[in-house]
Amino acid sequence: MADNKRTSMFDFFLLSVFLVCLCLAPVPMSAQGRKLSFGVNGQFKILQVADMHYANGATTRCQNVLSSQLAHCSDLNTTAFMSRVIAAEKPDLIVFTGDNIFGSDVKGAVKSMNAAFAPAIAAKIPWVAVLGNHDQESTLSRKELMKHIVKLPNTLSKVNPPEAAHYIDGFGNNNLQIHGAAESSLHNKSVLNLYFLDSGDYSSVHNIKGYDWIKTSQQFWFDQTSKRLQREYNKEPNPQQGAAPGLAYFHIPLREFWFFNSKNAAKGVRQEVTGSATINSGFFTTLVTRGDVKSVFVGHDHLNDFCGELKGLNLCYGGGFGYHAYGKAGWERRARVVVADLNKKGTGSWGDVKSIRTWKRLDDQHLSVIDEQVLWTRNVNPSILIFFEIKSFNAGQITAESFSLVHKQTAEPSVTDGNKKKRSAADSSTSIDAQARTGSDEPPRKKKKKEKKKRKKSIKGQSEPIEDAEGNEPVVHEGSSRDAATRAVVERATPSVAPPTATGGGSVSEERRIKFRDRVEF
Repeated sequence: MADNKRTSMFDFFLLSVFLVCLCLAPVPMSAQGRKLSFGVNGQFKILQVADMHYANGATTRCQNVLSSQLAHCSDLNTTAFMSRVIAAEKPDLIVFTGDNIFGSDVKGAVKSMNAAFAPAIAAKIPWVAVLGNHDQESTLSRKELMKHIVKLPNTLSKVNPPEAAHYIDGFGNNNLQIHGAAESSLHNKSVLNLYFLDSGDYSSVHNIKGYDWIKTSQQFWFDQTSKRLQREYNKEPNPQQGAAPGLAYFHIPLREFWFFNSKNAAKGVRQEVTGSATINSGFFTTLVTRGDVKSVFVGHDHLNDFCGELKGLNLCYGGGFGYHAYGKAGWERRARVVVADLNKKGTGSWGDVKSIRTWKRLDDQHLSVIDEQVLWTRNVNPSILIFFEIKSFNAGQITAESFSLVHKQTAEPSVTDGNKKKRSAADSSTSIDAQARTGSDEPPRKKKKKEKKKRKKSIKGQSEPIEDAEGNEPVVHEGSSRDAATRAVVERATPSVAPPTATGGGSVSEERRIKFRDRVEF
């Protein structure tokens, strides 16, 4: 009896100490409004983690791995992979793009969420999360999940932006501003803008089946936020021209992802259908119209990891990250890394964003880096560079040949890995020798028109890709049986030419909101 009493008193003592420590603990970084900035190296690095599908830790078995991995593979492999890639890349921000937990297998949503985000929290790196279509299938609603996430250490997530909380659909919509490098003239100005949106789970609109979409209220918020940020970018002190580049992160892909397969995407592969909404929300058009967002990053379809450029906007998959998520045995789980680089001024100080690059890390023995590509580069004023190079040329520092090359590169629009394959090989200045190399005697202008018609025809025919890199038909892998019912609805509803031009609004209250164009013309 005495032993039981001593045990009870000891437990009470421990509980008291815990509560006191909790009260005295510092406020989580998210509540302090942490400012994000480019580093002294002129870079800002983002790690995207897509579809962890975390459940219950060591007792949750892996899906679609090699037979040699089955016996010892669990959620802990997902945790280990994240810890390894964080240590290797040392990102400035980690972005979780939904299906962070697999709700239907989870015993307690809070415990699973905490475990899923644990490596990011332990690394003391700022992070932000949006929700997928599976997160809310456990013990908490989408709103309750976001209310829990925003209380976790080091998170920059929000339940919703305060200025739009009274009208915006979904939970987790957010904007982060990345300021210029310390000690630079732009250290108090956002030079890179990040947008996070809740793409929902499943359609709640009568007679519209399948996955959800980004609603008109969210597009209105994005449009207003983008315009406000551009005004701030253009005003004193240190006014800048145009708009700062932006990136957008959410879970469910846009219908326009259908335009790409393993052959016409700049990098990466398609191995399954695009699990988008059955209607076109028009968000792609909204993004292209504003023009500041250069790339969209999504998850949802674990066996796709490509990036393709359409109308100047890169559409990129993160690739499946988690081991409890469906995958493909022998095809390593992966994470996407994005790096923005600043311009270096003649004075040696850092300026605005010069380029945005990406690559992927594989969970293999060496954490292999694959599919490096440039997503966007800023056009440079040719007259400035020509003047600089002429000055250098007169000083005998470069040759006449190198000057003409620089002149040509700066006088043309910037070319990225994503769009250079779309540029015609011949132009009006193509030489006879260059024509001979193309195997055609046609004049360059006529040949260019022919190639343009050919490309248009091929785009029409590949709105729905039917092959992967090896020529195999993309299918939803057998390990994705949990999504099979919904995917089946999506596939049956998908017409032979995608994306469809049907429109979606979402909530009843949207009739009172600003209307956006929701038909995409190509």
